[in-house]
Amino acid sequence: MINWIVILPFLSALVMAIVYLFNTKVKRYAFYTAIGVGTPVVITILSFMLAYLLLTGSQSIHSTLFKWIDIGDFDISIAFMADRLSVVMISFITFIGTLIHIYAAGYMKEDMGYGKFFVYFNLFMGSMLLLVLADNPIMMFVGWELVGLCSYLLIGFYHQDAANIKAANKAFILNRVGDFGFIMAISLLFVALGEGGFTFDAIAANIDTVSNEMLTLIGFLLFVGAMGKSAQIPLYVWLPDAMAGPTPVSALIHAATMVTAGVYMVARYSFLYVEVPDVGLFIASIGTASALFAAVIASYQSDIKKILAYSTMSQLGYMFIAVGLGAYSAGIFHVLTHAFFKALLFMGAGAVIIALHHEQNIFKMGGLKKHLKVVYITMFIATLAISGIPPFAGFFSKDAILVTAFASEHYVIWGIATFTAGLTAFYMFRLLFTVFFPPAKEEHTLVPLASSMTKPLVILALGSALAGFLGLNEAYGGNRWINTFLALPDSELHLSHVTEYLLGGLNVMLALMGMGLAYKLFARESKEPQADSLLRSIVINKFYIDEIYEFLIIKPLLFLSMLIAKVIDPKIFDGFINLNVWTYKKAGNLFGKLQNGKVRYYALYILSAISSMSYYILFKVGII
Repeated sequence: MINWIVILPFLSALVMAIVYLFNTKVKRYAFYTAIGVGTPVVITILSFMLAYLLLTGSQSIHSTLFKWIDIGDFDISIAFMADRLSVVMISFITFIGTLIHIYAAGYMKEDMGYGKFFVYFNLFMGSMLLLVLADNPIMMFVGWELVGLCSYLLIGFYHQDAANIKAANKAFILNRVGDFGFIMAISLLFVALGEGGFTFDAIAANIDTVSNEMLTLIGFLLFVGAMGKSAQIPLYVWLPDAMAGPTPVSALIHAATMVTAGVYMVARYSFLYVEVPDVGLFIASIGTASALFAAVIASYQSDIKKILAYSTMSQLGYMFIAVGLGAYSAGIFHVLTHAFFKALLFMGAGAVIIALHHEQNIFKMGGLKKHLKVVYITMFIATLAISGIPPFAGFFSKDAILVTAFASEHYVIWGIATFTAGLTAFYMFRLLFTVFFPPAKEEHTLVPLASSMTKPLVILALGSALAGFLGLNEAYGGNRWINTFLALPDSELHLSHVTEYLLGGLNVMLALMGMGLAYKLFARESKEPQADSLLRSIVINKFYIDEIYEFLIIKPLLFLSMLIAKVIDPKIFDGFINLNVWTYKKAGNLFGKLQNGKVRYYALYILSAISSMSYYILFKVGII
């Protein structure tokens, strides 16, 4: 069963690619829809069956397809492992991925590249499932790289526009920077462990044989990989530009697949991070900075998809706060709830974009509440969830993270994260009110939405409302079911119920304040932010981080490249080679004249040689 969960998406992508390339006579829309959407449905069912096996007693399920590499002590198999952590991940990846596929069938229906899109889409899902179900770090890295490749293909899907290709290249290259850290960490881990196997189970069993200094370095390098994939400071700049791809791609990348891979990776290596809490604190600090930084930028953006992109970066920051402070279950819990409401927000945004003929500036929208009722209601639920309003899902998962930060006595992290929670409510309701409430600034003839685009929104809205009860803690009458099920090595932290109520009440109060401020500023009349002051200009232009990177990194590299290409390579290296060639050529011409095949010349050479030798001998014996 576990094998087919990984194999089927790759197999379906291969079949669709063959049909697409060879243009066989099939009903193309029906074929790609049946294969492209049907495959996620099947693997969702298989994932739920696998989850049931683990719910009923199994601790983990292993399966090996074949041995891939067997060189001395280096033994790597194409093998999969389903434990409680991975089965939670694949359950919502496949379920939400299926809803996004259904949505994509309506969204991309008129696109000429419909078949190619589903080839890439299924390949993307298969790559993420390979990453999550990998039995060893090497297979995880293969899935990790395939996810990066698929994101490149999907971000640059509309390759006719040079800006989209630039965005795809940016995502691909920045992720390679992070991936260098990841592969270095894997290499060091292999060297440090030596014999004893290189599966996750074997690594966990032998981790105490590695020195603390080495574990610190490995833990840091692993997180470098997570920074790139999960868009944390400083490797985040690719994420907003990734909105160049079709909206279903944004939903899949931001909700269920690529960007959550970094959080999952840290949780998967939790047995390592519990040994190096200082690295964990560094992770939490980066997460805190990323959460606040992205929230500030989102508060001044005008593009609906870029607002949601920065929102994703901010929410990922919360997840890294959790896993960094040792609350791995809370981090995965927020990954789960975030998957529902962020997929819904992106898909709702995509519905608005389609209805308005691909308009993405929220300040050119307005008055859509009465025209797109289903979209409005579902996006309103998702906005309540991400803002942390109870009883919606985001409240419980975000509250678990903030309680962890407070209980662990990292009050700076807690304070910044709590303030960011209020800021989240402000910029998300700013988006909602601007799009749906004030009168439209210009008349729009709305494009009718296919039912395949609206029905998944309703299902995701239910998840956004109810998924939080999976992690309901004791203070609210629950038993932290998801924590118990995951059984990760969470740090033991205790707070009184009164303290938890006060912290939760503070979060809700700040969220309501953000919501009220957004209503006051944007519900009746909305104005696009203008760079009319230095501070606004800095924030609207995203703190000029892209420009700073270009000045400090890209331009020096380009200058160095041009110096090598125009000066060092042609003048020095080529010049040295050309000088040698010229020397040999001249020498060849000279020797050609000397060795001309004429006997009298050779007689002259012999006579000259004998005369020279005779002179030398006579000189040595003193005769001359």
